[in-house]
Amino acid sequence: MITFAAPWAFLILPLPFLVWKFAPAHRERVRALRVPFFRQLVAAIGIQPGSGAVVLDRSRWQWLLGALIWALIVTALARPEYEGDAVSLQKPARDLIVAVDISGSMEQEDFIASDGKKMQRLDGVKQVLKPFLEGREGERVALIVFGTKAFVQAPLTTDLDTVLELLQETDVGMAGPHTALGDAIGLAIRQFESSEVEQRLLILLSDGRDTASTMSPVNAAAIAAQRKVKILTIGVGDPNSEEKENRVDVDTLKAIAKRTGGQFFFANDEKALAGVYNQIDKLAPKMVDSETYRPHHSLAHWPMGLALLLSLLGLASRMLPRAGWRASGQRRTAP
Repeated sequence: MITFAAPWAFLILPLPFLVWKFAPAHRERVRALRVPFFRQLVAAIGIQPGSGAVVLDRSRWQWLLGALIWALIVTALARPEYEGDAVSLQKPARDLIVAVDISGSMEQEDFIASDGKKMQRLDGVKQVLKPFLEGREGERVALIVFGTKAFVQAPLTTDLDTVLELLQETDVGMAGPHTALGDAIGLAIRQFESSEVEQRLLILLSDGRDTASTMSPVNAAAIAAQRKVKILTIGVGDPNSEEKENRVDVDTLKAIAKRTGGQFFFANDEKALAGVYNQIDKLAPKMVDSETYRPHHSLAHWPMGLALLLSLLGLASRMLPRAGWRASGQRRTAP
């Protein structure tokens, strides 16, 4: 479908006719030949002297060519556009950050896979996170990993394949042996500062107590609540482990979630963790806005190019012998 972005330009279409009809003719003084005894000469011939003029008599095709060129120029000024089919674009209505604990305790092989075999905690989290993140298509997702320090592994992006690839490349101990829950929350808050959407969700997965944060996790959660960030916490591991650092601090994870209006989940195997993600989907469904628009492709260069071509053709025709020119009224009054 062809439309015009500036259809008001067609109002100037009759402008040349109005100029030709109402504007005064162009006059130009030229040198004249003086004839002796001019009055006697014209009296003998029997004619009445008048002002001299040379009138250009254009052929019909020249009039048509000029009119066509002007119509093409006006059409180009009206900015014709080709309107394509409607296209629907999805844009994120919520930003999601996944913070994964990769401290030394995540190396323990007590995570139960779907086939009943035990596997490393971090490997189990990776395995179950993959389908969950694949279901986030259309949302912006970021990945934070933390141990003694917290690091942004992937900033907020809709490129989920890259996020998954970076998740698979993480390993236990890459961020240090200890656990810094509060620092991970603080880093997530800083990442959300660049977000322009209202829905902000942090999913925090950890298997140990906070042992290395510069800010307590609960205080960090209070700041997150002020910034309208909801935190869902997931405990991975054994809360009754003999090693104190490897125990899941259920009370702290619950307090973090409660402070932000979120929820705490506990998962000790792949099936349970997959069920947790299903509950998260119900609690906080994927948020995507759609926007429909029609692409417009400018066609103004076509009439303008054709007008230029016809102008060159008309100019070439004027360089030929002026057979279409006619002299009329070539008479000059006596001085």
